[in-house]
This record gives sequence, structure tokens and C-alpha cells, in this order.
Amino acid sequence: MTIVAATSLNLVTIGGSSKGAAADRRSPGELEALALDAGRRLEGAPAEEIAKWATDTFGARFCVTSSMADAVVAHVFSRVSPGVDVVFLDTGLHFPETLKVRDTVAATMNVNVRSIRPRMTVGQQDGEYGPRLFARNPDECCFLRKVEPLERALADYDAWATGLRRDESPTRANTPVVAFDPRKGKVKVNPIAAWTQAEVDRYISRWNVPVNELFKKGYGSIGCWPCTRRTKAGEDPRAGRWAMFEKTECGLHV
Repeated sequence: MTIVAATSLNLVTIGGSSKGAAADRRSPGELEALALDAGRRLEGAPAEEIAKWATDTFGARFCVTSSMADAVVAHVFSRVSPGVDVVFLDTGLHFPETLKVRDTVAATMNVNVRSIRPRMTVGQQDGEYGPRLFARNPDECCFLRKVEPLERALADYDAWATGLRRDESPTRANTPVVAFDPRKGKVKVNPIAAWTQAEVDRYISRWNVPVNELFKKGYGSIGCWPCTRRTKAGEDPRAGRWAMFEKTECGLHV
């Protein structure tokens, strides 16, 4: 493990995995059976119930991932399982507003924020692949700065949670609340999959959850700054992501 930085906030920036090898691992077959059963039982259950099942079932082998567009899922888990790990992929290309949400979560919520960096800085990537890789090959850029770091971060977990919702885009319309990801060999938990944007907004208002300020500036979905634009009236919320390409997902969830 390489700890690049640590602050007085509940935040560490990590270049490698934070957990060592352990014998308490379930097999892929066991994980798949757990996910199949839970997916059936928990469809329609409150997000808090789904979150509690996840942390009770997987314990330290579970984490939450967050893009820090908002902190709704992190907040749900902080209420049912204080001290849960929250993984954030620090691509080196985030808007300052996104990093502000991360730091606010670390300072105000009872969670352990793990900020994971790519193996290469943006400058090192430019040197090896040429400048502005995101404009020439966004899939490769997303792999280097998001997909590979997530795979590394999840190496010692058996399950993880996301904030995916069915109403975000057509590609997410069938998102289950619990499923087995055969490519990663892990259980994927989506506790707010069935929530509408109105339900998200009500939760944010009730609990005063941190939200990325860019939403107030016309952004419908927030990623790295070079590949994110404001959305227009009537557009899909994710229409502003990789708008110059036929691409709507970074590769983390497909």
C-alpha cells in the first residue's frame, strides 16, 4: 500500500489496495447465489433495508463507490453502517466542485473515504499515450483513469454499492437492486435503483446531503471536465457525457 496523502479529514489518497490477503472470502458461486436470492427478496425494499443487508452480509468485504455528483448513497450507508468504506476514483481530471463534495463527505459523514488515483498522472499519461487521449480514444482514457483503478480498489472486496438508477438513461433502465457481476466476480448492490429524481431530491432536502454545485449550472450528469458539457432542455441527463462520441458510459457499469 502506498499512502500518497492523509489529512485531518476522514480521507486518504491511496495508490494501491488498503487491505491485505484474507481467508474469509466467498467463492464466486457462493456470491452469485447470494445475489440471486437477495435480488429477488429485496426488489421493492427501502434503500436502507438493502444497504443493511449488504453491510450485514459482507462486513469489511463491502464498500460504497461514489462519483461525488451527490452523496446520497454514501449518506444512506453512513446511517445504517457507520464507518463504511466509500471509494472515490480521483481521475486527476475532476471539476473542483466534485472534489469539494468528496472533501465535504469526508469531513461531515461517518464514512471512510478512500480516494483512489490512477497508476499514471495526467502528465505521465500524456507522455506515454500523447496529449488529450480523452479526445482521441475516450474508452482507453476511461480505462486508464477509471476502470483499472476501480478494479484495483475492489480487489479485496466481495461486494460494492453504486448509485445507479433506472431513470437515468435507457442503458440503466433494467438495473437490479442486487446482482452478481460475472466479469468482476463480485456482488453489485444498487439500493436506489428504483428511485426517481424526485425521490432523490426529497432525500437530499430532508437530510441536507451534499450535492455537486454543477447541477445548478446546467449539468445533468457530471464526470471528468474534458468530457462533460451542460445539457439542454429535454435532453437525457447523460447527454452531456462524451457528447462528441457515441458513448454514454465510462465502462464501470457495462
